[in-house]
Amino acid sequence: MDATDVNPVEGMKYVVVSGGVLSGLGKGVTASSIGVLLKSAGLQVTSIKIDPYLNSDAGTMSPFEHGEVFVLDDGGEVDLDLGNYERFLDINLQSENNLTTGKIYSKVIEAERRGDYLGKTVQVIPHITDAVQDWIEDVSKKTDGDKPPDACVIELGGTVGDIESAPFIEALRQFQFRVGRENICFVHVSLVPVMGPVGEQKTKPTQHSVKELRSLGIIPDVLVCRSETPLSLDTREKIAQFCHVSTQAVLSAHDVSNIYRVPLLLEKQGMCSLLGINCEGSEFLNQWESMAQQVDDCHETVTIAMVGKYTGLSDSYLSVIKGLQHAAHAENRQLVIEWIEASNLEDSTHDSWQALKCSDGILVPGGFGDRGIEGKLLAAKYARENKVPYLGICLGLQVATIEFCRNVLGFEGANSTEFDEKTPHPVVIFMPEISKTHLGGTMRLGSRVTNFLVNDSNIRNLYGGVDQVYERHRHRYEVNPDYIERIENHGMKFVGKDESGQRCEILELENHPYFVAVQFHPEFKSRPNRPSPPFLGLIKSSIL
Repeated sequence: MDATDVNPVEGMKYVVVSGGVLSGLGKGVTASSIGVLLKSAGLQVTSIKIDPYLNSDAGTMSPFEHGEVFVLDDGGEVDLDLGNYERFLDINLQSENNLTTGKIYSKVIEAERRGDYLGKTVQVIPHITDAVQDWIEDVSKKTDGDKPPDACVIELGGTVGDIESAPFIEALRQFQFRVGRENICFVHVSLVPVMGPVGEQKTKPTQHSVKELRSLGIIPDVLVCRSETPLSLDTREKIAQFCHVSTQAVLSAHDVSNIYRVPLLLEKQGMCSLLGINCEGSEFLNQWESMAQQVDDCHETVTIAMVGKYTGLSDSYLSVIKGLQHAAHAENRQLVIEWIEASNLEDSTHDSWQALKCSDGILVPGGFGDRGIEGKLLAAKYARENKVPYLGICLGLQVATIEFCRNVLGFEGANSTEFDEKTPHPVVIFMPEISKTHLGGTMRLGSRVTNFLVNDSNIRNLYGGVDQVYERHRHRYEVNPDYIERIENHGMKFVGKDESGQRCEILELENHPYFVAVQFHPEFKSRPNRPSPPFLGLIKSSIL
């Protein structure tokens, strides 16, 4: 970027964040943090994530393979990094903000079938690379508010040198000339490992990574070096010497007390100056620093039992974790999650039962498949009978309904047709409008309305007493309308339904401090300074 004041800016500014050495270094957090700094300078910011895989989207990927699937208002099933962007920047993105190889190749092939290329041989260069550039330029101008974006942060997934990334790197190389070199800043995230008994910081991995990037035609302007400890001046100078950047452009991304300190860490090392923006005296950044300090000042704890089936990989529940953290910090509590593999609860003597009983509250998140279902049912039963605060999300609502029908209504064998097609009591059924032959993008997805049907309820009060809310969905199964009246007659009320008045969205148990379940996914709209109401209710009840 031009080192002059770009607030207000003339023309779109772009920041491209790439990564080297290995995955999982924190490109997403770095990109989100740069977005925070741009926003603190008064700019309207948007973000794009490039994922080089051939899938059209993340919808059919296993949580073990790729972490959680983040869902957007328009129903886009996207990479979890878009959740970071939305939470940090408090914006709502669209499915087009996640660009994949599958999307680009589909677009080019469709254009070729229409005859758009006038008989030419369709090739990676220029047709794929042009399509990537057109996509970026088009999406970067789409607004989430009254004003169009001034700046766009682009994160390139994977690591430099991956064969899958090559067309995107070439497209970005060309893109700098399309938009003007003064309007684009290349930020490269690399690893500086600490080795040996004296803790020597090794620069060779970063040198090789930058050399690879430069050989592909992209010269990084800023290096963000991930390391356990702050980079020494000698290390910074050595990296600068061998990577053709100034020492001031080598920034240390060392471990900090909480994730909200990353933008502050970069700002203190001069990132705003390197981007050509003025963050000094920013009220937004001051509020951000206060939020980071509040998180550090939370010393009392609240323990929530997370009863799931992907507990071996926390990224599978990343947004749920963030939703819990936002609510806990709002109540000046440090969150402790007790991870409980649902299938372990099927053994009454397993240590997981002691962990569950020692927790302040219980959360059953979404998921697919029948593994661990009986354990989740037992967790819901324990919460209901012992008046332990409970929040069920998506499958967690269906589990609570099945358990109630079995053990309160006496419907032996009650189940979901997802797990038992021949159940005598199908209290959860496949939604009639959903395809049974295609999996990708065929669920009930995106932002949908929920109308409150009860004037006074815990969950409605948490939402501020409004008549309706819009939350994001991702499910194929729903509570069977034929059972609703019998369920409600025994004290479990469906206090929120969709616009038809038939589809159950929120349940709440009478005579219980907090037993709430929702069919939607409130975690996707939770923000650090605006926690999601269902999560806030769980935390509030759990600390009483």
